[in-house]
Amino acid sequence: MEEVLSDTTLVAILGLIGGVGLGLAARLGRFCTLGAIEDVLYGNSDIRLRMWAIAVGVSIIGAFGLAGMGLLDLEASFYINNGWNPVAHVAGGLLFGYGMALAGNCGYGVLARVGGGDLRAFVIVLVMAIAAYSVISGPFAELRVMLFPAGLLGADAPAGMAHLVAGRSGMSPVVVGVVIGAMILIAALAPERIRSDPKAIFWAVIVGLSIVSGWLGTAFVADRSFGAVPTESHTFSAPLGDTLLYVMLSSGLSLNFGVGSVVGVLCGACIGSLLKGHFRWEACEDPRELRRQIGGAACMGVGGAVAIGCSVGQGLSAFSLLAFSAPLTLGAIMIGAWIGLRQLIQGFAPL
Repeated sequence: MEEVLSDTTLVAILGLIGGVGLGLAARLGRFCTLGAIEDVLYGNSDIRLRMWAIAVGVSIIGAFGLAGMGLLDLEASFYINNGWNPVAHVAGGLLFGYGMALAGNCGYGVLARVGGGDLRAFVIVLVMAIAAYSVISGPFAELRVMLFPAGLLGADAPAGMAHLVAGRSGMSPVVVGVVIGAMILIAALAPERIRSDPKAIFWAVIVGLSIVSGWLGTAFVADRSFGAVPTESHTFSAPLGDTLLYVMLSSGLSLNFGVGSVVGVLCGACIGSLLKGHFRWEACEDPRELRRQIGGAACMGVGGAVAIGCSVGQGLSAFSLLAFSAPLTLGAIMIGAWIGLRQLIQGFAPL
């Protein structure tokens, strides 16, 4: 295997496998960040929000279970060791959530729409990728670093809730993490309305396991490569830009987990839409709608770069490690989405 596949190719394949699961969950299970928020605010249903909580619970139990078995070093992730800046997470999360409402989906959801033949979503992906990279390593990178420096707690203080509780209680972070994950899972499954929907539970579990598979696979390759490959899981801000660059400059770049993840979501979403008979080419006929979606895509790209992750990167991958940044960013994304949805539905009327 080592002679056939390089480490970068191997992690890309691992990202592809998990991405397929996420893409199928989006098309067959209707797993969607914005959809969950819309259902709660305007649809009088919390099923998809509880699906999100189930995925979070499963991913936490899985990630800390891997750590307990010695298969994952929690502190190897930048979410824990160098990604904590409360101002950045709030500001970026608000901007991302607002853009998500304007665009009609988050980065993950937009990829799922592209997999179903939506050409409007393809434009959103391109704009989001360019906007994200302009802030990550482009002309606005220095401004981002100046305004939102990372690692405020210092290298000796892991930015994780399980680590904080463990340090003060004397318990193992693994035990704390598994207990918290189990509590979230139990709370999410408490109402009969979610337990009577096995399809929703199944696809939520698939999403959680996809996040765990990312941690397991990249941790294995990182150990094999002596740290040359980062330990990471799924996110859809910077990887969109990585994928765009790889498509244009593959001879000068190497594959990575994020590129595989993006391609996997596209493939999974395409398969799912074909299975349901929902695949069809769509284009935008209203210039005003396209203008709004492009503006939303730019907001998501910048917001995701500032917050160091999107609704999946912070809301699932970082949450699975119980990083400080996860609930803060996810909460800000939800508030930003609420503001954006309210603007679209009610205009700028006073609160």
